[in-house]
This record gives sequence, structure tokens and C-alpha cells, in this order.
Amino acid sequence: MKKIFVLSAVLLFSVSLYAQKNIYGFTVKDINGKPFALSQLKGKKVLIVNVASKCGFTPQYKALEALYKKYESDGFVIIGFPANNFAHQEPGSNAEIKKFCTLNYNVTFPMMSKISVKGDDMAPLYRWLTEKKLNGKENSEVKWNFQKYLINRDGTLSRVYNPWVKPDNKKIIEWIKSK
Repeated sequence: MKKIFVLSAVLLFSVSLYAQKNIYGFTVKDINGKPFALSQLKGKKVLIVNVASKCGFTPQYKALEALYKKYESDGFVIIGFPANNFAHQEPGSNAEIKKFCTLNYNVTFPMMSKISVKGDDMAPLYRWLTEKKLNGKENSEVKWNFQKYLINRDGTLSRVYNPWVKPDNKKIIEWIKSK
């Protein structure tokens, strides 16, 4: 009986480690509060970005939307995660954030519910994005709003770009276009 328990524990541990190799094991909530399984993005390149409505980088929404529109048909998607971790620059509710993004930037890329991207209450996806022991690629710290995480078609972390790197940066576009 003890051997079965140990074997079961090892198997569960192995499965949980495997699930951490890519983003597909995560389910988040969209801006309307509905579950959004990241597994539905299999085979797509994904740019994950933490966003805020009252930030100096907020105009990046325009470039993000243009990038999404231009490359969506090539299997590219952007996912925005509103967060209020930096200088209280995203104080609004999900409904207020959705209204702001629609009215001011005509955002059509998927927006998720407001989360925390650092600290003790960091969302599990962001813990995976920022910890090498989970993502297998690199450690990073979310420096400010509009930090960009590039996810390969197999769901693995490719690169991290700081907030001041614009969405239409040559290296980001080259990554989107690459196989």
C-alpha cells in the first residue's frame, strides 16, 4: 500500500511538472469573468501583456491592437491582463476597463479579468512567466505596466520585453513572422 501511495505521489508530481512546461495548463478569467482556457491557443504565437489605463505606456494599446489586427490571421494573438500593481494606474473594475479599452483604443484582442502580476497575490500564470524553475527559460520581474511575454506556438516562453519596448519593435515583429 505504501508503494502505491509513493508511486501515485511521484506520478502526480510528474504531471504537475509537465503542466508547467507551457501555458496550456492554465485557465484564467476573461474580462467578463468567464473561464478562458489557454489550451485553446495551442499552435498560436501569443503576446501576454499586463496593461493599465492610467499609465504613460497606455498609448501602447494602439500599437498592440494594430499588431493584433495585422497578424491575427497568421496565428498570432495578444492577451491583455489589467493589473493595478504599479502606482494604482489600473483602479477600475473589469467593466470600466473594458469600456475604456473599447472607447479609447477599439481593442479587439482578448482582455482578461484584472489580476496581480507581482507580490504575494501574484496570479499563477504570472508566477510561471517570471520563474525559471517553472517556465524552464528565465527568471524575470514585471518591471511596470506593458511588460511583454512572447509565447511560442508550443506554449513555451520565448522572450520577455520590458515595458518601454514598443509592441511594433522590429524584434517582436521578426519573432511573430518566424516559423
